[in-house]
Amino acid sequence: LVELVQIRASHLNRCAYCLHMHTTDARKAGESEDRLHMVAVWHEADHFFTDRERSALALTDAVTRIGDAGVPDEVYDRAAAHFTEEELAHLLALIFTINTWNRIALSTAKRAGTDER
Repeated sequence: LVELVQIRASHLNRCAYCLHMHTTDARKAGESEDRLHMVAVWHEADHFFTDRERSALALTDAVTRIGDAGVPDEVYDRAAAHFTEEELAHLLALIFTINTWNRIALSTAKRAGTDER
């Protein structure tokens, strides 16, 4: 779930450096190619993901795009139904963190697949 969230936020933020890093890590952890490809279109390919994963991806979308409409109550409530209070706090921290790392990588022009600028 951690890598799926990081991949989704990196897609939304258009961060190739982080996207490459987290898809590589997800593959090493045993994530399937099908699911990795479907993260970008998870709304249309929801059968690839569990309810819990979909709620985390929806929260990732809302937090990453917070300027669009905030985090709708139904998105937050759906995540809260699938995660304990502590797990939800960790999930939100993960989303905040990957969004920060995306901005760092983009601001410093990190190149995907390298440690170069």
